[in-house]
Amino acid sequence: MEYVYAALLLHKTGQEVSEENLKKVIAATGASVDESKVKVLVASLKGVDIDEKLANASLAAAPAASEKDDARPESAPEEKKKEEPKAEAAEGLASLFG
Repeated sequence: MEYVYAALLLHKTGQEVSEENLKKVIAATGASVDESKVKVLVASLKGVDIDEKLANASLAAAPAASEKDDARPESAPEEKKKEEPKAEAAEGLASLFG
């Protein structure tokens, strides 16, 4: 994951996402550099518009966040449903002891 973060950092600062630059960023964190991971990432990002991908990722995350907000009110009635049977069960036990 640190390789992706390094690529994003380079992109954000306007620097080229190259093998050399990725190695420098990763080495600066104190992590050991895996040459094969660097090469695979650089090859994977070749020709990719990172700004476009980030914009699409932001749009995709927005509906997921609103769905979570919508799920909260639904979970509250379920909790009430769970409490009602407990009250009924307690009443039934009370009748056993007169």
